[in-house]
Amino acid sequence: MKSKNHLVAFLGFFLIFSFGFLVLSNFSLAQKKPSRIQNTHPEVRWKGFELHKKMQTSSTFANLNWQFLGPTNVSGRCTDMAVVTPKGKNYTIYVATASGGIWKTENEGTIWEPIFDQEMSTSIGDIAIAPSDHNIIWVGTGEANIFRSSHPGCGIYKSIDGGKTWEHLGLTDTNTIARIIIHPKNPEVVYVAASGHEWTFNQERGVFKTTDGGNSWSKILYVNEQTGAIDLVMDPRDPETLYAATWQRIRKKWNDPRNEPDYTGSGIWKTTDGGKNWKPANNGLPEARFRGRIGLDLCLKKPEVLYALVDNYEVSREPTEEERMDAYGLPATGIIKGATVYRSDDGGESWKLTAPTTEAMKKYLENHSGTYGWVFGQIKVDPSDPETVYILGVPMSVSRDGGKTFNRVPNLYHVDHHGLWIDPDNSNYLVNVNDGGLEISYDGGQHWKNTRETLPVCQFFNINYDLDTPFHVYGSMQDHGSYRAVVDLSRGRNQIRPVEFDRAPGGEGSHHAIDPTNPNIVYSCGFYGNLTRTDLSKSGPDRSKLIVPRVYPEEPKLRGQWLAHFIISPHNPNIIYHGMQYVFRSLDRGDTWERISPDLTYFNPAETGDIPYHTITSISESPLKYGLIYVGTDCGRASVTRDGGKNWKEITEGLPYQKWVSRLVASQHELGTVYLTQQGRFDDDFVPYVWMSRDYGKTWIDISKGIPLGPVNVIREDPIDKNILYLGTDLGVYVSKDRGKTWNVLGGNLPSTYVHDLIIHPRDNMIVIATHGRGMWVLDADPVNEKPKKARRRYFDD
Repeated sequence: MKSKNHLVAFLGFFLIFSFGFLVLSNFSLAQKKPSRIQNTHPEVRWKGFELHKKMQTSSTFANLNWQFLGPTNVSGRCTDMAVVTPKGKNYTIYVATASGGIWKTENEGTIWEPIFDQEMSTSIGDIAIAPSDHNIIWVGTGEANIFRSSHPGCGIYKSIDGGKTWEHLGLTDTNTIARIIIHPKNPEVVYVAASGHEWTFNQERGVFKTTDGGNSWSKILYVNEQTGAIDLVMDPRDPETLYAATWQRIRKKWNDPRNEPDYTGSGIWKTTDGGKNWKPANNGLPEARFRGRIGLDLCLKKPEVLYALVDNYEVSREPTEEERMDAYGLPATGIIKGATVYRSDDGGESWKLTAPTTEAMKKYLENHSGTYGWVFGQIKVDPSDPETVYILGVPMSVSRDGGKTFNRVPNLYHVDHHGLWIDPDNSNYLVNVNDGGLEISYDGGQHWKNTRETLPVCQFFNINYDLDTPFHVYGSMQDHGSYRAVVDLSRGRNQIRPVEFDRAPGGEGSHHAIDPTNPNIVYSCGFYGNLTRTDLSKSGPDRSKLIVPRVYPEEPKLRGQWLAHFIISPHNPNIIYHGMQYVFRSLDRGDTWERISPDLTYFNPAETGDIPYHTITSISESPLKYGLIYVGTDCGRASVTRDGGKNWKEITEGLPYQKWVSRLVASQHELGTVYLTQQGRFDDDFVPYVWMSRDYGKTWIDISKGIPLGPVNVIREDPIDKNILYLGTDLGVYVSKDRGKTWNVLGGNLPSTYVHDLIIHPRDNMIVIATHGRGMWVLDADPVNEKPKKARRRYFDD
């Protein structure tokens, strides 16, 4: 789909740099500023998804099966759970995952079965079981925690047979759903708290109600198009009485959802007539401008007792020098109060601060969720004891004195916590979900059973490979770090077994590149561009070396993306290209660097915040010509140099306005051919953007026809057949055998999953994908590219 808006005429002039008199020819300073494409209509999304399902069954490659590679020893982020009661008679648990669908166990986690993995979105915000009928299950799609790797949902689903079948029942454009409450006696009455779009304003947010089992919905609480509902609780004595928490927020490409001075929408509301009328219930809470995300809960035994966990944005002090950089390398602009706990003993009529009221608790709660209080925000009260309350964050903490003092809950596998269920008949039985999976305690939280080895929902960002025998694949996982695994073909190309993954160099957001001549030399890029070279054959201080390029103090600070991109040159394994806002080149494996480009982004000082933006997201050097380099950015700019960085040219003519460049791939078969994909996730835009140029990016051909839905995360060219292309999208994998004229779904058994990256191993001809929610999968490429008998060429790329 070509934008109707085009670039301003290229400006021809010479831009001289003090570092080396680089010439910048035909490089326009900015695109025209048309309206950015945003907010794909929900009907368009559904039509695209229906077409995808048809393509699955009609595909030429439907008989090919993907093989799950693993990991078998790492799980992933879970957002909620629903437990069938009473315990002792039932051992069934449903778990909602951030991007791996719904899973069910009938034996408390010994075996899990995926029961919601063929839908348009497998990002789950909440799950609820009808108290009057345990076969009725409601699922709200779209993780409401809106972390950096969250994905949008597509509304609400219902099952009446314990998860065997599902029916979509609307609210598609909510994109995130935080809570579902089902009437205790009438399962036709359901309330939904929807927090709305993550990146853009929309009106389908707030509290919704159905009285006919989801056939129709009424919006019963609405504040504005930037404020949604983030929590909801019902009085067990009176199902007409509910409390809702609203949260005003927007996520920007350069900032997390922080409070802004004019915000007034975040607060607590109460209804006593089933949502017909609501009144604010904020007496005693912080001022509206300081109220961020709010978690709510009440005590089932004594429901007039409520607790609220308020992410308080009032600045308490200036940061120390050590605090100016948080755990993720981001500048701290001020230390806010953060986690604050309030209690009401009169059904929300008034609130009193219970913590922090001492210096010790102030320090403890200030750091309870780092700088990410908006990611967590859950509070849970013991059903039988109003004095026992848990708050979820980093870590999970418990108070046994009515919310005055909190201590860390011990012995949990992971530290990032998103959900807790307390058995109403036995407060010692706890079920917790976190970034490491689901955990169960039988002794009130003293010890835990973890299900990470049976719940395979880890979230990979990326993938790369080495040329060892057998070869390894590398990838980084959300909140787990970097791992690698062997792809063992010794049993046969279609007999690959799931394996445990081993730790690898790098962090949770790291690209990898492995020296093609020495598989022990691994390059990994940690948070925001911190590049490291590791020699796996060594130990001790000589094993790894930080090789980040440097700038002079008077120069602009370097900006690197969360997954800052870098590559090994396909012409010389000692040459490294590293992308920040500039391209750096090293001729000696990163020991020294030279800057070979100007700022290749549309940098705008007004778009500067806590998250680096206007950064390089993709680099590709032509395997056919040294120095022919393509670069793409998160702000939609694409550039090319044909002389190793002496001259750069912008090549965005005809591309949509400022859409994130997810991948640029220089053809290994034809010198002037290059492929480019863009994704609109950060505009709530689900259009597929896939482009090919045969003249070095001067003109672009739209080859997205036949791809029913985006976002598109990656494109790869087959190493054997120049006509074969592969795409990874938020639904699966597609293949074209005619350079994008037509497309087929690749494989017949892959769940609906977010394919963030893929590789085709050039020697062994195996396709491996990295999914964000279902681990890694492998497919034999021989039936796809009809491997010739001659030896395969070696191809080294990103």
